[in-house]
Amino acid sequence: MNKVSLLIAILFLKVVCANLHAQQVNSSEDHLSQGELLLSRLDFNHPGLESIASADNQKKALQELLTYYKERKNIKHELDRFSKAEKLGNYASEKDLKIANDALEHIFVGQPAYPSYFCGEDIDWSFRPVPDNEWVWQLNRMSFWEAMGKAYWHTGDSKYADEWSNQLVDWVKKNPRDGAHKYAWRSIEAGIRGNRWTRLFQYFIDNPAFTPEVLAYFLNSLHEHASYLMTKYSSGSNWALMEAEGMAFIAITFPEFKDAETWREEAFQRLNEQIRSQVYPDGHQRELAMGYHVGSIRWFMRTYELASMNGLQDRFPDAYLSTIEKMCEVPMKLGFPDGTTTQFGDSWSGQPGQYEQLFETWAEMFERSDFRYMATGGQSGTSPKGTAFAYPESGLYSMRSGWDKEDICLVLKCGPDGGGHCQPDNGTFELYAGGRHLMPDAGSYIYSGDPVNRAWFRQTKVHQTLTLNGENSVYAPQLLKWQPGEDLDVLVVENESYQELTHRRAVVFVDKKFFVVVDDAYGSATGDIDIHFQLAPGNAVFNKKKLTVGSDFDEGWNVLVKTQKQKNIILEEEEGQVSFEYTKKEPRPAFRFGLTKDASQSGVRFVTVVFPYKASIPDVKIKDLSKTGTNASEVVLQVSINGNKRKISYQID
Repeated sequence: MNKVSLLIAILFLKVVCANLHAQQVNSSEDHLSQGELLLSRLDFNHPGLESIASADNQKKALQELLTYYKERKNIKHELDRFSKAEKLGNYASEKDLKIANDALEHIFVGQPAYPSYFCGEDIDWSFRPVPDNEWVWQLNRMSFWEAMGKAYWHTGDSKYADEWSNQLVDWVKKNPRDGAHKYAWRSIEAGIRGNRWTRLFQYFIDNPAFTPEVLAYFLNSLHEHASYLMTKYSSGSNWALMEAEGMAFIAITFPEFKDAETWREEAFQRLNEQIRSQVYPDGHQRELAMGYHVGSIRWFMRTYELASMNGLQDRFPDAYLSTIEKMCEVPMKLGFPDGTTTQFGDSWSGQPGQYEQLFETWAEMFERSDFRYMATGGQSGTSPKGTAFAYPESGLYSMRSGWDKEDICLVLKCGPDGGGHCQPDNGTFELYAGGRHLMPDAGSYIYSGDPVNRAWFRQTKVHQTLTLNGENSVYAPQLLKWQPGEDLDVLVVENESYQELTHRRAVVFVDKKFFVVVDDAYGSATGDIDIHFQLAPGNAVFNKKKLTVGSDFDEGWNVLVKTQKQKNIILEEEEGQVSFEYTKKEPRPAFRFGLTKDASQSGVRFVTVVFPYKASIPDVKIKDLSKTGTNASEVVLQVSINGNKRKISYQID
């Protein structure tokens, strides 16, 4: 090697050594700054922190702080870390273990509808493997960290705690709260982390990998979360509940922060405000989507339960808990007999029995035998009283033949604008019978990354309701009649769906067997008036001459939809799609009955029978015997089923 090459090599080594030294110094300073920052945020008048305040150096103070948290027993949490030994070998599911083991390799779950993805040896927390922003947003909720906690308790293997500690510090370092890291710092993610990280603390605090340095990063980040959430208040939406919950969990779990009481009282105040403003008097959450309704129950209840564990339940009035109890009735009264629910708005029907564990919790909390019945699939407790339920403020109504999984149930929606998770579909309904969703709502398919399909699933015309010229309707609901009975349940609702055109829909449940649907469209508007229907995926039989469409399943229940013949009425097939899971959709039969309304007509009327059946196809005939036209106060019908005539009448007071 010549002198020039040697000199270059020496200079290169000096630069490398200097950089390494700088990194070590910066790392040391970073830990020091984290420690100083944390100690400046603590209230040393808090019982138990006296020795930390008197520590003669920062390193000792942080070590004693860690010891304090390991020995602290006065703060109660929903996850009891002192029960860890009981969980060994019986805590994590196979799914949890798969997620946790993937996370060790930096293969993470984002939005769970998509596959897990490798996010780099040097983790890229902004990684977007799909065009849907939901993936990266949910990546930064770190559900996989919870799986790592469960795997650690299940196996006792420290590799999960070691890697979590590394990832926690990595995330905090890489994601300061600034404009460049908005993907990580929406208030909803901050609220979710505020709740979730308090459980992670319980999972990992006793492992040697949870060092004083990790404690400093962890607590400083939680302080940043709570301080940030103090500046965000998404009043009127579920975001407000997650924001408040995250702030409350941090404040209750870590009262040693100087600002903890301020955060706690602000969170409690918000939850007390939101349960009054977000929940209608009938008990339904204002966004009118069942998934968010049940989520709201959890968000309201979890903070109350944590507060109660720590002697703070008096911060919530009696009305707070009674409102939650009323909310818990909603998935019972508006759910289907197998425990699935409607897909109205941004909701999915879910799996049979999906809320059984929740109903078990609610049964114990409220001492309700009907909740116990729902929790056990009818094996214990007593069935709910009644088979018809109205939620007039939220505009949701259900009629059912009973509480067995084979029973018939129809749920109709005609309510106010519930915001971004709601759809312009007033008058729509879902029909269930014999364990089958015979006429499911379209669902929502996707939130982000596909605006075309997002818009398609929101259209009024892809719901079981009426349109003018195929356009989207507006929200202007009114309940006109609700009259449950022994052999007839009568519901009449109305929506001023379009300028100068009102849609009035009556649904009559006859003998707990079939439904008669009367649609009146009245007003001065002109154009194509259509009523739209959609069936479950599968074959369908169309008969344009008889104006009937029916499902065609080989086994189990089917449904026949038949409308009354009248001049110029048409039956046409439409595009049909349904989504039962996020990002997944499939075709299904869809159709419309149509009439053209001109200026000479005050209105048009459709009379339709919706008949769920298990055996042979019913022979249905319909006559409208009403003496007055649309928008009349009295409707008289004659329906013939297999030759048996049934007169049906109702009056709108």
